[in-house]
Amino acid sequence: QVQLVESGGGLVQAGGSLRLSCAASGRTFSNYGMGWFRQAPGKEREFVATITSSGGFKLYADSVKGRFTISRDNAKEAVYLQMNSLKPEDTANYYCAAGRTPMASTRIDNYDYWGQGTQVTVSS
Repeated sequence: QVQLVESGGGLVQAGGSLRLSCAASGRTFSNYGMGWFRQAPGKEREFVATITSSGGFKLYADSVKGRFTISRDNAKEAVYLQMNSLKPEDTANYYCAAGRTPMASTRIDNYDYWGQGTQVTVSS
């Protein structure tokens, strides 16, 4: 069974930075694409960023492009989300997800496994 455990969330002022981490276990991490999604209260879960199994290709939501960076370390079986220039509208619970294939995907239904989430709160 695949397990994903996020960490690194917290409270930060607008303009600040946070780095989220997601530790994976349970299958060969380097074979699968990974993604980050977020969900704010009263809203649907939305795509944030995704990365291929090799780390060679990445996609971002328009709302975070240029501010967030997704990366992975296959030796450590971890994926990261560096978040800079944070805005109050970035406030949400952030989820790490493991894909079904080596490819990157923006679609929620292309991910089989999800972490429990880590809360990010950005104050104005």
